[in-house]
Amino acid sequence: MLKKRIIPCLDIRNGRTVKGVNFVDIRDAGDAVELAAKYSEEGADELVFLDITATIEKRKTLVELVEKVAAEINIPFTVGGGVSSIQDASALIKAGADKLSINSSAFRQPELIERIASEFGSQFVVVAIDTKFENNDWFVYLDGGRTATGLRTREWAVNVAERGAGEILLTSMNNDGTKNGFALDITAEISSMVNIPLIASGGAGTTEHFKDVFEQTSASAALAASVFHFGEIEISDLKAYLKSNKIPVR
Repeated sequence: MLKKRIIPCLDIRNGRTVKGVNFVDIRDAGDAVELAAKYSEEGADELVFLDITATIEKRKTLVELVEKVAAEINIPFTVGGGVSSIQDASALIKAGADKLSINSSAFRQPELIERIASEFGSQFVVVAIDTKFENNDWFVYLDGGRTATGLRTREWAVNVAERGAGEILLTSMNNDGTKNGFALDITAEISSMVNIPLIASGGAGTTEHFKDVFEQTSASAALAASVFHFGEIEISDLKAYLKSNKIPVR
C-alpha cells in the first residue's frame, strides 16, 4: 500500500498565513516562511500554499513569497491562487513550486488543465475543488467559496481526472475549520471514482480524524491547517499515532 501523506496548508492573505472557519472569520496564524520551514523540519510530507484572495482580487500569486518559502524547505511544494495561464504556471514553477493548484480558473477554462498537463506534465496539476453540501447533494463552489456553480462535485471530479489532472484537493466547506472531522462521505465517494490521488481537506481536529479518513476512504493524503499552525497536533506525534494504528506513513 502506498504511504499516506500528511500535508500542512498555508492559506495566505496579504503575505501572512491566515485561517478561517467555513471559509470566513479569518484570523492571523503567523509568518508563512517561518511556518513552512518549521513543517519541513517536523516531517511534513508536502506543503500546500494557497493565496486565498488572489482570484477575487484579480491579481497573481505572490511569486516573491513563493521563492522565499521554496528556499527554506526540502519537501514538495504546491502553490495555488490566481493561476489562470501557462505564463502564471511557468512563473511559479521557476519560483520553486513543485506542483500547481488551480481551482476557479480550471472550472472557468477547463482546457487550462490540459494545457498545463501537456506543457509541464500531469504531476504538476492539482485541481482544488471546494465543495458544499446543500439540497441533499455536494456542489462545486468557486472564488474562495463565494460563487455557487450548481454543478455536482462528483461530475466535476471525474471531468478533471479525464482532462489530465494529476491530483485532486477536495475541501469540504461545511467542515472547514470546524475541527469536527473530514467529510468522509464525499471524500470516500470521489476517491473511489477517480484513478488519481485525492487529498482530503477540511475539518481535521484530532489525530483520530486523520485515522478515520485513511481507514474509511481511499484518500492518499490529508491536509490540515489550524491544528498544525496553533500547535494542537504535532506532525511527528500524528505520524506515530497513525503508525500505531497500522496506517502506512513516511
